Order: sequence, then structure tokens, then C-alpha cells
Amino acid sequence: MTVSGRTVVIVDDDPSLRRVLERALVREGYSVLGAASAETAYALLESHEPYALLLDIQLPTMSGLALYLLIVHRWPHLNGRIAIMTGDADADDVRSWLEQHRCMLLRKPFDLREISAWLDHGVPAPQRELGNG
Repeated sequence: MTVSGRTVVIVDDDPSLRRVLERALVREGYSVLGAASAETAYALLESHEPYALLLDIQLPTMSGLALYLLIVHRWPHLNGRIAIMTGDADADDVRSWLEQHRCMLLRKPFDLREISAWLDHGVPAPQRELGNG
């Protein structure tokens, strides 16, 4: 299956995890952009329109949860296109946050097939802008 033109942004401060995800997604035909910090990810979004984002919760200067809120505030059309990655899914604060903000949760360590399935079938189709032309 080719998904040309679909870019996935991976935000995780672990370079080896980003590489593993990038290799797997590129093999499936996705373009991948990586970011080690919330600031880098936000800057990428200024100039790239991603198909989907994978956000780690534990980032160096800002949590992935805070970054999620900034992203959907600035780019509301990305709501539903963001998955949170964490090994702490059962922590009270994480569970509470996820109850308030419905988004895909990818538990670490995760199965690459779960990510592929979400990208192939769980991400809503991009909304097309209607025009007069």
C-alpha cells in the first residue's frame, strides 16, 4: 500500500525510538519527520502539514500533553490525528488527561502493527476545502 504525500511527525526525545518508527513507517510508504523536542515539533508544523503525529508524553522542556493542547488550539483540524505514546498510561494524571482529551493512546512498548493500523484505518480522512473553482 502506498500512502505518498502522507507525512507522520514523530516527537520523541529518544533517537533510537524515532529511528525504529521512521524505518517502519517509511517501509509502509509514509514520509516521516522527527523532532526531539516540543519546540522543534511546533516549528515543523509551521511549515509542514502532517497526516498524523505521534507524541511522547515525556519530553525535555514541555510534556507531550501540553504540546497536544498547543497543537489542537493552533491547528484544530489536527484533532483526531494525534496519538499519545507513553509507558505511563496507568498513571492517575495521564488517565485523567486522556478522559478529558480523547485521542489515540499507544502504550510503550508498543506493537508497530498497532501504529500501522491506526494510521491506515483510525486517522480521519483529511477534510477537503470546498471552493468555487
